[in-house]
Amino acid sequence: MLWLKHFHITCAVLSFCGFALRGWWRLSAPTRLRRRWVRTIPHVVDTALFFSGVYMLWLYRWWPQDQPWLVAKLTALLAYILLGALALRQGQAWQVLAALAVFAYIVSVALTRTPLAWFA
Repeated sequence: MLWLKHFHITCAVLSFCGFALRGWWRLSAPTRLRRRWVRTIPHVVDTALFFSGVYMLWLYRWWPQDQPWLVAKLTALLAYILLGALALRQGQAWQVLAALAVFAYIVSVALTRTPLAWFA
């Protein structure tokens, strides 16, 4: 199921790039955020990212209670969603940067499979 992992990673990269672009536009040209495709595409990408992740959890039989890194990743995902929503609504640079930092932490947890991520 290597294709699934690659699909999930591709969706993660697209999600990151899309959020970074929308965060930049929120700070520099907020009217661009009103375009229909800008409001639609992120939901499609994030839905694909979510369901590919859930499918991988089911396929590999990874359960959060057995894998501490999954708990860290899912908790960080909630923080990323909240910070991202705040950043795109309020448009402060620190919020955009904080959301991107949490995203980087999520990636590091996924790569190292430890809650300490790159700090281990």
